[in-house]
Amino acid sequence: MSAQHPTYRHVDGERIPGATRHAFIRNGSDYYLTDLIVYADGLIDCWGLVGMAEFEEKLRSGWVATTLEQGARASIHHVASWKFDEPKSWVTPEMLLGEVRDTIDELNGRPDSTGRCREAADTYLADPTEERRRHLLDAYLAIPEHLRHYALGDMDNKDWPLQVLAVGVGGRMPRGGEAVTEKMHASALAYFARNGELRNEQEARTEIFGPAEPVAPAVRLAHMVFPKGWPDDPGLLALRNEYPCPIQVRGVEYPDVERAYLALSTGDETRRQAVLAAENNYAARRTAEAAPPRQGWGQARLAVMAELMRAKYAQHPALAELLLSTGDAKILYSTADSYYWSEGGQRGRNWAGRLLELIRGELAAEAAGIGPSRSARP
Repeated sequence: MSAQHPTYRHVDGERIPGATRHAFIRNGSDYYLTDLIVYADGLIDCWGLVGMAEFEEKLRSGWVATTLEQGARASIHHVASWKFDEPKSWVTPEMLLGEVRDTIDELNGRPDSTGRCREAADTYLADPTEERRRHLLDAYLAIPEHLRHYALGDMDNKDWPLQVLAVGVGGRMPRGGEAVTEKMHASALAYFARNGELRNEQEARTEIFGPAEPVAPAVRLAHMVFPKGWPDDPGLLALRNEYPCPIQVRGVEYPDVERAYLALSTGDETRRQAVLAAENNYAARRTAEAAPPRQGWGQARLAVMAELMRAKYAQHPALAELLLSTGDAKILYSTADSYYWSEGGQRGRNWAGRLLELIRGELAAEAAGIGPSRSARP
C-alpha cells in the first residue's frame, strides 16, 4: 500500500502481521484522517474489523472515503481540524481495493499484482507467444492504475517498456493511447535484455550475503516440564538450556547450561553451592533468585550465557549436529518467566534463541574451515 507501515495484532497468542496506510473515514458529513490497517488474515480495520466483502461495501458507500467534498470539515483526532478547499484525491475505490489485496498478498509472502505482472513478462520473454502476451496485458491491467508506473522500479522509464511489451506492435498503449511501432518494440526488448543481465549480476552479488529471511521454517523450543524425567529422545528440545548434559567451564563441572548460569549469577559461594546441590532446576532457580546477583550481572549475563552455550555444543558433538540440523531457521525460545531470554509470543527479546542461531553459525563456519574456531573447550 502507499506509505505503508508494519504493525500487528494478537489473537489467542498468535501474532497477526499487518500494515497501515492513511485514509479518510467519512462519519456523517465529517472526514477523519486515520490509519487503515490491513492484516494478513484478510481482516481490515477501518474503525472496526471487517472482511474483504464488508470493506468493499464500506468503500462503495463512502465510509472509507476516496472522494472529498469541497468545503467539508475534516480532522485528525487530538491534532488539527480544517475544511477542504479544492480537494483532490488520487485513488478510486477500485484502486484502493487493489492496494489492500496486494498488501494481503505481501503479508502472506505471495506475489502481489506487480510481482505477478513481472512473472508474466518473464514468461512472455522466454516464449513470446500471442497467448502469453495477452496474459501479460491482463496482468499489467490488474495492477492498481496509480501504481502501474512503479511496476519496473525505474523512475526514468517508468512502465513504458512494460506497456509496449504487453500490447505488442500495432497495439495502443493503455496510458496515452500511442500506437506501438516496430522500433518501440525493439527498444522495449533491448530494455528487458539489459535488465536481465543486470538482475543476474545483482543475484550473483547478493548470493554472498544469503537470503534476507530464513529459508527453513521457524523452530520453536517450547518450555516443557517432564515430572518423570527427560525422554530418551527429546528431539530438538535437547537444545534447551535445562537439558541434562554436563559441561565444564573454568575448571568446574555443571549438570547443564541453566544450572551453570544460575550458579554463576551470584557471588555468594554458599548460595552457589546450594544452587548446584538443588534437587532440580526449579529449586535451583528459586535459590538463585533469593540471592543478590553479582555486581554488573545485568550487563555481563549475555556474555556468560554465550560462553556456557558454546561449551555445551563444543563438548557434545551430537548436540552440535542437532543444532546444525536446524539449517537457517529462526529459533524461537520459550521460557516461563523471562522476556529477555524468551520470544514471549514474539514480544520478548528471544536472546536464548538468538544465541543458538549465532553458535549454529559458528559451528557451520568451523566445519567449513572458515575463520578460527571460537568454540569453548573444557
